[in-house]
This record gives sequence, C-alpha cells and structure tokens, in this order.
Amino acid sequence: MQYTPQHFLFEASGGVATLTLNRPERKNPLTFASYAELRDLFRALAYDNDIKAMVLTGAGDNFCSGGDVHDIIGPLTKLDMPGLLAFTRMTGDLVKAMRACPQPLIAAVDGVCAGAGAILALASDIRIGTARSKTAFLFTRVGLAGADMGACSLLPRVIGQGRAAELLYTGRSMSGTEAERWGFFNSVQEPEALLDAARDYAQALADGPTFAHGMTKKMLQQEWNMGVDEAIEAEAQAQAICMATQDFHRAYHAFVAKQKPEFEGN
Repeated sequence: MQYTPQHFLFEASGGVATLTLNRPERKNPLTFASYAELRDLFRALAYDNDIKAMVLTGAGDNFCSGGDVHDIIGPLTKLDMPGLLAFTRMTGDLVKAMRACPQPLIAAVDGVCAGAGAILALASDIRIGTARSKTAFLFTRVGLAGADMGACSLLPRVIGQGRAAELLYTGRSMSGTEAERWGFFNSVQEPEALLDAARDYAQALADGPTFAHGMTKKMLQQEWNMGVDEAIEAEAQAQAICMATQDFHRAYHAFVAKQKPEFEGN
C-alpha cells in the first residue's frame, strides 16, 4: 500500500501495517484533520489487498488522550448545531470505517487511553494492554453524554451492560489489570513487550486465511442486528462462500499431507 500519512506514522511489512499516533508530547491527541485522515485511511483499507492486519498504537508511553482540548474542544464551543452535528457524524464515520474494513485491527494500548482514544481501542477487534494503562470514557466529565462514537452500543458487547454503564456514567479510569479482568483487553503485556506482542498477533493473522478473517469480521458486525435463526442462515451462506476458496482446499490438502497450510487469501 503506497500511503504517505500527514498526521501519524504508518509502516507496513509482511502484510502487517502499524499505525502510530505521533504527538507524544501531548499524549497523542486527535485533531479535526487527524480524525478525517484516519477515517479515510480505514475506508481505503477495504480496497487494499496488501495489508492483511493492522496494529494501532501511540508514540511514547501513551495510546491516545482523545480530542485535543485546544484544537477541538475549544473550537466546538463556538460552533452552531449544524456544525456540531457535522463533527459528531464525522467522528462516528471513523468508527464505521474501522468496523467495515476487512482487516483485523489490533490496538496496542499503553498509558493514557481516554475519550476518543478509548473509542479507537474499543472499535478495534483485539486489544492488548499494559498494567499501567488507564482507559477512560470520560465524556461525562466534560458535560457530555457517554453516548459518543458508538460507545453505548460497542462497550456493553465487550464488557457487559452493567460494567459499561459504570464507566460511561462516571468517566473513571479503568486500570490495565481491571480491563483484562473485564474482557476489554485480550491480554496484558509488559510495556517494553507490548508492540512486539501486538505485531506478532497481527502477523499470525496476516499469515492465515485472510479472506476467511474478513468474513468473520463482517459476520461479527452484521449479526448484532440479527435473530438467532437469521444469524445461522447468514453463517451458512458465509461459510459456503469460504468453502469455495482455494484456501479451504489448501488447508485440506495440507492436512492430508501432514503439512502446515500456506494460505494466500483467496
């Protein structure tokens, strides 16, 4: 993927891309422009065949402190309702783009993970953290609803309704160990091992049946709005499509030959 970022770092190798929010002196906050660029990047990933998985992380010792107080919060207080709605829809579109891209997204979370930063982690497919990380959906602490960028839909599905309600009402920080215990983090690593662990996880997915991974992600998203019978039928169709791929045949022949399959994503 030929891509030159404007507001963050981006590198790709072996089918794995690493996107690094790169304003460490401010704990990697987002701006109007970086929101939009992230949205556009994730939309473009839906049409990219080279990137198979992505790691999302932050520079320095923090993940993301959310919207920049000076570049976003201050200007928002001066906008009229149409302007405010345009902004909130744009930030929501970023989450939609993350959920719609077929590549698995792995968030590597250290230090501060707050506000919109917590949403970026939440919208990822896998989250790996550290014990010292602090995740906070702090919207109510600035007089806003906890309902932001899909938080009231996504968070209960990850950690449960009661726990989500507590975090969204209070805006308190959730420690890394608590986040792992509650199921927000899939695992907790030492800070110095975090990025390597996330990249290793992403590489393992990139080396796997990537068409099938994309189908799995799509079904995880779509089945939220289905009844059980409808979901079973949808999965029957999805699995039949995967059975028609060469990766399925490669896996069978490798099994018969007692070899490890080499998937090609088709």
